[in-house]
Amino acid sequence: MKTFLTGLTSCLFMLAANGGGVFAQTPQPAKFAAQANGQIVFVMPSKTIECTYTPKGGTPVYTPFDGGPELSCDRSEPKYVRVVLTPKNVRRFNNVGDQSCCGVDNVFAHGSRWSQGPFTCDSAVAGLTCKRADGKGFFMGRADIKLQ
Repeated sequence: MKTFLTGLTSCLFMLAANGGGVFAQTPQPAKFAAQANGQIVFVMPSKTIECTYTPKGGTPVYTPFDGGPELSCDRSEPKYVRVVLTPKNVRRFNNVGDQSCCGVDNVFAHGSRWSQGPFTCDSAVAGLTCKRADGKGFFMGRADIKLQ
């Protein structure tokens, strides 16, 4: 019995040390500099999902539909889709006319967390999860998109 417990303890220790998924890990904070117009743009490591944060009031050439702030995320594959998160709404757009995804250098590494204004996003191998403080938001991955 003692040998079994010692082996079990060693196994659990190794799983924890290697991030075996048994124990939750604290996301690493991600910071991206704002562009001159105040927007922040980042892309997932796959380069198929890109997000643009627009501050309240918008930019000189763009005003969010409900005044902002706004987080707009585009997925380029397998089908181009946009999800827009605002303090009041979560919307999905399947017919996007201004497709411009995924050419920035700000890579949002897996295991990282980004926060700005009322929004927080987590990057994982499975995809991107973004939410407001009230829990409303979305998950965007290659296989599916879920509004929450």
